[in-house]
Amino acid sequence: MAVLSASRSVPHCSMAPLRRRFRPPPDASGERPPRLRRQRRGFPGAAAAAVAARWPRPPAPPGALRRAGNEEFRRGQYGPAAELYSRALAQLEAAGDASAEERSVLLANRAACHLKDGACSLCVADCSSALELVPFGIKPLLRRAAAYEALERYSLAYVDYKTALQVDCSVQAAHDGVNRMTKALLEKDGVNWRQKLPPIPTVPVSAQTRWSVPSAQAPGANTPPATAPRGEGDKTAAGMERARVLKEEGNELVKKGNHKKAVEKYTESLKLNKECATYTNRALCYLSLKQYKEAAQDCTEALKLDPKNVKALYRRAQALKELKDYKSSIADIKSLLKTEPKNTAALRLLQELNRA
Repeated sequence: MAVLSASRSVPHCSMAPLRRRFRPPPDASGERPPRLRRQRRGFPGAAAAAVAARWPRPPAPPGALRRAGNEEFRRGQYGPAAELYSRALAQLEAAGDASAEERSVLLANRAACHLKDGACSLCVADCSSALELVPFGIKPLLRRAAAYEALERYSLAYVDYKTALQVDCSVQAAHDGVNRMTKALLEKDGVNWRQKLPPIPTVPVSAQTRWSVPSAQAPGANTPPATAPRGEGDKTAAGMERARVLKEEGNELVKKGNHKKAVEKYTESLKLNKECATYTNRALCYLSLKQYKEAAQDCTEALKLDPKNVKALYRRAQALKELKDYKSSIADIKSLLKTEPKNTAALRLLQELNRA
């Protein structure tokens, strides 16, 4: 038995030189990295730090960091998400103009985190940087408008909401924002509030056809939509641009008190693009011209596009009052007050209707 145990111990001793053969070759400095088996078992703290410093893991690429940030955002972890977006941005800083689109997306995503955390000034800064890289991005515009609104900078919020509607007139959040800012500016600056507005930029046709920029809520959404037949998309975009110009011309005529001519401009605009604001603007002209039936019809068309539009509800209530349809007028005012319970003009009109 003693002989057998001795013979069993021999292979154990003879394998020692073989193990050394499989150690990795030395690096340029002449040192060998630690064995894989020992890495799995773990080193003491100081040794592990030394190994990590000499053989660091490669950093995660910007795309992976962005996806990780998106996941944190979905979980409601806005601080960690912002940190991941910042790390991705730091890696892209050296890329220059070639990465402008991706940098704009990351800035817009980080702005969303700031907005959720209530850091509105930081949100404004990130959105402005994103818009410098990719002008007229719909999501940076909407997020900056929301931040301006929270900061009570209503005129700047109004401009951003209106600019967003030039890019995409179907964005309900922008319509709602315009309605809120109109009310706030009317209360703050009176009936001449439009004269105190900063200039609203004109969005070029090329920006109106840009696809949606991906955000933290929609990762990977940077794929353009299916393209329209050649010439059709440009024709539609050109028509929308012409409709916008006609509407602005109508607005200028309203300021001058030329409501009849403004109706003509709004009518031409609506032939090209049926927009809620154009209907309510023409309804205002019809009210001034005492064409109450036409005013009510325009407001009805506007409400088909935006069922909670404050201007449409209020102006239709005014028209119905003049048409002696008090019951319907009161119904419109009550619908308006569900959205804006403290709307002073609506409350005043309701009192008049109750006395009628």
